[in-house]
Amino acid sequence: MSLHGRAVLITSGPTREYLDPVRFLTNASSGAMGFALAAAARAAGATVTVVSGPTNLAPPLGVRVVPVVTALEMRRETLRRSGAAMVVIGAAAVSDWRVAKAAAHKIKRSASSLRLTLIPNPDIIKDAAARRRPGQIFVGFALETRRATEHARGKLARKGLDLVVANGPESLASGRIAATLVAKGWTRRLPPGPKARVAKIVVAEITRLMNERRA
Repeated sequence: MSLHGRAVLITSGPTREYLDPVRFLTNASSGAMGFALAAAARAAGATVTVVSGPTNLAPPLGVRVVPVVTALEMRRETLRRSGAAMVVIGAAAVSDWRVAKAAAHKIKRSASSLRLTLIPNPDIIKDAAARRRPGQIFVGFALETRRATEHARGKLARKGLDLVVANGPESLASGRIAATLVAKGWTRRLPPGPKARVAKIVVAEITRLMNERRA
């Protein structure tokens, strides 16, 4: 079994959680890893859709991009499409938090401290995997500042995933990534390299997992 003719859905880039009409919480993700995965999957013959947060990068040729801004928008568009995909990859750097209520107007500077109430955003890849149908493959990313492999193993089990790509903050807004692949029963540390090369390895591993299930 290969990805030829298969539907692959990828979340990519950052999300923005607005505090007021001009300020927002976000992170340094560029969307490069998501687009690298999209290019690798497309080269493997897949039909690829990327649900992308704000990015300045041009998408790969032949890939459909669904632009979103917030985590809730990303969740809505991902769940709308995940059931039809053979492979779902959660590569986006989704904001874990959003403000309980964004201000309707710009928050003006004052001499007083400003307190923000943050509430958790939904776990998009976990929610998608919970709707799994037979044969689907779900892949997540774990960007951690410590014990990345340990946290990736936890996410693998807790979110019902088939593969987790663990990496660190140095990969944000960079063309390179140092990653460790974590699956049930094994771990594979990859040498640091261009995201395009690592994306090809991830796509090859996804194909191998699909073939194992078919055997």
